[in-house]
Amino acid sequence: MRFSKWHALGNSYLVVDDGMEAELAQRLCDLRYGIGSDGVVEVVSANGAAAEIVIWNPDGSLAEFSGNGSRIAAAWLSARAGTPHVTIGAGGRSYPAAIREDGTVAMGVGDVEVGEMETITVGGERIELTPVSVGNPHAVVRLEAGRDDLLRLGPLIERHERFPERTNVQLVQVEGRNALRAFVWERGAGETTASGSSAVAAASAAVANGWCETPVTVRMPGGELRVELDDEARVTLVGPAEEICEGELRV
Repeated sequence: MRFSKWHALGNSYLVVDDGMEAELAQRLCDLRYGIGSDGVVEVVSANGAAAEIVIWNPDGSLAEFSGNGSRIAAAWLSARAGTPHVTIGAGGRSYPAAIREDGTVAMGVGDVEVGEMETITVGGERIELTPVSVGNPHAVVRLEAGRDDLLRLGPLIERHERFPERTNVQLVQVEGRNALRAFVWERGAGETTASGSSAVAAASAAVANGWCETPVTVRMPGGELRVELDDEARVTLVGPAEEICEGELRV
């Protein structure tokens, strides 16, 4: 099985052909016994400038969507098809993407659902959050926080009874009318340097709650992603996606 390894701001994914399963995804993502990555992009089918993918988390579970994983798939497909405009299908939704002149990948994420703020109790602490759906679930928490807070609160919020299917978590700080800083805890993966869907969730919640205005630059430990919202709250996610290496898997 051929593979290529990519990263988007340090958020790494393996791109492989059809044939993945949960146990294999777990092994490949493991740094000690596999290649090491934050997930696997399985290309189920590719036809010209369109491809259908499945996203695997490091724990072997499936993700409905990954902003960085899907943009990586778009960059992979663009290089293969020889066109800057491609379409990625994932989780029953279609995502148009374009490689811009500066090399960044801009992907249309479509409509994002932002819920009303609510409060939950985790570890004896009351936490106010904004639930967001980007095709996958998110809990956006505005909090002057650091990495220690993420490591403490991330797993508790992820598995809180409010989220029976678990959730991704973002601890965000507002740095200006068009800027956020975010720490990310991904469902099924844990702490990550960056996350595309998390950037979309954080920015969409910030605009809906009046914390920021579009476009929003989301700064994460791995770097920056840009989230652009139109008048109908349709979202475009913009950022880099770079190939690291390629090779052959012995499975």
